[in-house]
Amino acid sequence: MARNFIFTALTKKLIYMSKSKLEYIWLDGYLPTANLRGKTKIVSDFGGKLEDCPLWSFDGSSTQQAEGSSSDCLLKPVALFPDPDRKDGYLVMTEVLNADGTPHVSNGRATIDDDDNDFWFGFEQEYFLWDPETNLPVGFPKDQTPQGQFYCSAGAKNAFGREMVEEHLDQCLEAGINVEGINGEVAAGQWEYQCFSKGAKEAGDQMWISRYLLERLGEKYGLAINWHPKPLGATDWNGSGMHANFSNETLRTCGSKETYEKICEAFRPVVDEHIAVYGADNDQRLTGDHETQSITEFSFGVSDRGASIRIPIMTVEQGWKGWLEDRRPASNGDPYKIAGIIIKTVKSAKV
Repeated sequence: MARNFIFTALTKKLIYMSKSKLEYIWLDGYLPTANLRGKTKIVSDFGGKLEDCPLWSFDGSSTQQAEGSSSDCLLKPVALFPDPDRKDGYLVMTEVLNADGTPHVSNGRATIDDDDNDFWFGFEQEYFLWDPETNLPVGFPKDQTPQGQFYCSAGAKNAFGREMVEEHLDQCLEAGINVEGINGEVAAGQWEYQCFSKGAKEAGDQMWISRYLLERLGEKYGLAINWHPKPLGATDWNGSGMHANFSNETLRTCGSKETYEKICEAFRPVVDEHIAVYGADNDQRLTGDHETQSITEFSFGVSDRGASIRIPIMTVEQGWKGWLEDRRPASNGDPYKIAGIIIKTVKSAKV
């Protein structure tokens, strides 16, 4: 009897150990800003590789991606990360496909023309930790203390939500996301983290998974994540952006001020096309104040944080070999679409 009990227990344990939890994550079809969606698939004897993740489907009629009479959409796995919250768990970033296997109209990743990973991206993601009870940023000062003292600050009167921010950093690193830093931003309850990737598609994958981890972690702390570019409205508080630092082989090696200026000038005639994918309500943030250029204007300059595109001083000091920073993308923008339009414009310069 005892041997049978032990055998049964061991068998159950072995069966459990052979199971893995795959969290399939995708972007829905809501406009003007897509939401993250996710559902869990239990698989046996998972090999831990992207190619071991099967194609899956979901009800697109519940995510504004299909009609109820033909509701199946497909989830194509494109990137795999260890899940820091689940034993034997993985986060699977996916692209949404139509039932015939073509990219869904909501699929921003499919717009990226960077199959050779020539383009490198570093996104600076700003956001607010938001208190659902007060409908204000966590720690928002009742006396309307002017912004500024909160930037890169320390202390209980200045830094709010640090425990959650630090845990998010740890989770991103455990998941293999290339986070390069975090800091408190200029407003109370506002934070930033930076991710760098060699390859535009990988950059988008890592940004979306890092956002997913932050949203999920907020469930534990009872805090929402506010991605809106100007959540405090027409006030003297900064909005939130997602500055896009980018380079390709030409920018990294050319050593030519003229080449940099020609690439920057390529952005001037396509302002509207860029703003269209740089995030909803960005006009509330890009006013010309608070370290922004007006949404209707275009400018570039060395070390100019009020320009549309900033040429970092390090790029100049390295002999015009480095990168550019587009300061216009909003915190709620889709990094896939942002990378896609930047690549298209840089390539149009034909340098």
